[in-house]
Formats: sequence, structure tokens, C-alpha cells
Amino acid sequence: MPAAPTRTNPITPAGYAALRARYDHLLGAERPEIVEIVSWAAGNGDRSENGDYLYGRKRMREIDRELAHLARRMKAARVIDPADQPDRERAFFGATIELADEDDARKTVTLVGDDEQDAGAGRIGWSSPLARALRGAAVGDLRTVRLPTGDKEWEVVAIVYG
Repeated sequence: MPAAPTRTNPITPAGYAALRARYDHLLGAERPEIVEIVSWAAGNGDRSENGDYLYGRKRMREIDRELAHLARRMKAARVIDPADQPDRERAFFGATIELADEDDARKTVTLVGDDEQDAGAGRIGWSSPLARALRGAAVGDLRTVRLPTGDKEWEVVAIVYG
């Protein structure tokens, strides 16, 4: 039976650096501190009532799970630098796009990797409904996005890279 295809994870260089920094911090700083606390607490005797020991073991499991998750995401990552985009007339990964709805309300979004999305800052994940609708759009194009509240139409007003 063939192995399941590995899903690539597009990410900007800054997004990858943030993932790497989090991984390095957990592995190099946070986990060793917790290991030290657990070792100290284990030497204090009865572990069943030792809060430092119990909390430390729990926190170590959480850190190990996050490290494994970050390792998988970094392994699947495909770093794409928006500055290298050859077709700057269309919306692709890394583009910052200004949109206008039918009421001329403006919205600016940047298409980034799913691991670096932050809707409050205008960074939307590459696999989000809005990002999928905007892929390949040019200035002046109308794109319809299916939302839970119904369909919404956006016009692409401007596209900028970098």
C-alpha cells in the first residue's frame, strides 16, 4: 500500500523563522527547566502528593507534544519568499491585497501560510476560503466567498508584494 502523500505547508521566511524560534525555545530553554524541576521534585519523596512533580510531568508532556507538532510542520514546510514572485499582477502566496465589498468597505489581507495566520492583523491562511477565492485574481476581478452568513462578493482593488 503506498504511503499517504505528504501535504506541503507553504510558509513565508518570517513564518518559518518564528516556528523555528518557538521550537528552539521549547527545546533549549523551557524543557530543560521543567526536567530540572521534575528531577528535584522526584528526589523529595512521595510523588503522588508532590505538586511540583505532577505539574512538571504534565507540562513536560505538553512541551513534547508541541515539539512534535512543530517538527512535523517544519518538515512539511515549503518556504516561499513573496519577493521572488514573478507574476506580480495576480494574487498568489505572499500577496497583500486590498479588497472592496459592494458597500465600498475596504479590507486589506495578506496571503500567508496556515501556521502564521492572524486574522486580527490581516494575515489569512493560504487554505482559508477567502484565500482560495483570491488565488490568481487580478486587479479589478470580482471574487465571491462563501461565508456561514451567505455569499459575499469582493473586488480586488490593489495587489502588492513585499
